[in-house]
Amino acid sequence: MSRGLSIIPTMRLLVVANLSKPKVEPAVKALRPFLEERVELIGVDSSHQYDLATLNMDGILVLGGDGTLISVARRLKGRQTPIMGVNYGRLGFLANFTPDEIQGYFDKFIIGALPMSHRLMLQVSLVPNGAKCDLMDPKAVAKSARFSETSLNDAVVTSGPPFRMIEIDLSIGGETGVSYFGDGLIIATPSGSTAYNVSAGGPILSPHVDGICLTPICPHSLAFRPVVFGSRSTVVVSTKRVNAGTTLVCDGQGSTRIEAGDSIVIRRADHDVLIVENPDTGQWRSLAEKLGWAKTPRYQR
Repeated sequence: MSRGLSIIPTMRLLVVANLSKPKVEPAVKALRPFLEERVELIGVDSSHQYDLATLNMDGILVLGGDGTLISVARRLKGRQTPIMGVNYGRLGFLANFTPDEIQGYFDKFIIGALPMSHRLMLQVSLVPNGAKCDLMDPKAVAKSARFSETSLNDAVVTSGPPFRMIEIDLSIGGETGVSYFGDGLIIATPSGSTAYNVSAGGPILSPHVDGICLTPICPHSLAFRPVVFGSRSTVVVSTKRVNAGTTLVCDGQGSTRIEAGDSIVIRRADHDVLIVENPDTGQWRSLAEKLGWAKTPRYQR
């Protein structure tokens, strides 16, 4: 071996492809020779056939949209595997590489030369009515929970059919005393702040902010405004009056029915998710281009 020749270790790569998007299947076929020249391609996951929490791999290439990437983050179950997302959906805040960019950036991905962000996740648990449990104790909550999920974007309590207002008690960091009537509640991470949260009038958080935002859905109060608090604070939502269809929804992908007297405990998960960032696309530029953030009115010609 000649002196100065660097060796690039072989990356074991899994491709996760959302074949429901029309352009993804042709893209998989076109990319396969390119990928196989550079990495050890484990396979193409298009129907959750791989256990991402135990698979021997070094990186994941997601071909889909933000929803596909969120699904991958949840399936990793805390495993710290870098995810590079290529957007074949609409906005592409998390899957922030375009199909035209993938080949130009892929070699940098292999050697770890692209920026990477640690995105916090939520641990969301539902403790049923009647369970005697210290809701501030994560181990006790895990033992008593009827439902437990992680969320990269948000956890939503939605009123559901017949769409009457629900009543809940709310505590943050153990401080109680807030009773709330309305159509529900959104607890969002910085990653999820640009999703349902912003549509409901919540704040936009930078991915680098170590915080969580809480946004009411149509509160029966002019004084209940969205708030941002530290990510180490535990949120407890205790239901007093609910509808037949009141539901807890995590990332729009996992859900369970809520009954009166149930408690939903939301805290920062013990792990983050590693998202590979596009070095040419910052958050504020993405907001301006994809959501029209701060766009001024145009004069009619």
